[in-house]
Amino acid sequence: MVDIIRSTVITMRKVFSVKSVPIVSWSSPAALNFKPRLTTFLALSFGLIVFGIGEALLIRARLGVSPWTVLAQGLALQFGTSIGWATFTVSLLVLLLWIPLKQVPGLGTLMNAVLIAAAMDLSLDYLPMVDSLVAQLTMTVVGILAVGFGSGLYLIAHLGAGPRDGLMTGLQRLTDFPIAWVRLAIELSVVALGWLLGGSVGLGTVLFALGIGPAVSLGLYSVGAAAGSNATRTRSPEIPMQ
Repeated sequence: MVDIIRSTVITMRKVFSVKSVPIVSWSSPAALNFKPRLTTFLALSFGLIVFGIGEALLIRARLGVSPWTVLAQGLALQFGTSIGWATFTVSLLVLLLWIPLKQVPGLGTLMNAVLIAAAMDLSLDYLPMVDSLVAQLTMTVVGILAVGFGSGLYLIAHLGAGPRDGLMTGLQRLTDFPIAWVRLAIELSVVALGWLLGGSVGLGTVLFALGIGPAVSLGLYSVGAAAGSNATRTRSPEIPMQ
């Protein structure tokens, strides 16, 4: 029992110390690669689909929207626009932050919106509505873990990140802090700003803000370990190799 606890603690320390996206045998050599290997493309696609299913689980749980939606709600209230337009504006501003962070988009950046949205829509047709708090909490936790695992899988493809994941990896490279803590700081800042602007914060919102950083880090660690990555062979997923 003691050995199991010790092993678990060591593993969690490794998870929380992940500072960059691992390189594995099927990782793309550069983000700007529109002719990736089939295995790389499939890993990217599957990761984004799992990501979308996770988002659908969070929606079905009905315990609160994501931190970025809270921000969009707040901005929509302050500027008298729709949540859709506010979401688009926020995404555009995040992409503009990529410029000073020297992030490079790629195929994954384009597919991020398409596959995640499609997976969400299809999943919502089959996921049941739940009413008990236990079921809602379970669905929320599973959703967060699914988003984390999907993020780890598609980021390790090294074909470009989505807007928010690119912000995360860019800030990580700038600060040299572990990915879990960088993402935690981003999500808490976003939800706090959205709440101050008038957005609605629920229990699921708080759980997502606190859990998505560790979940993404766990996804990166577990996928990298399963694929046999070398801990010393890591780099930012958006910086093309020279």
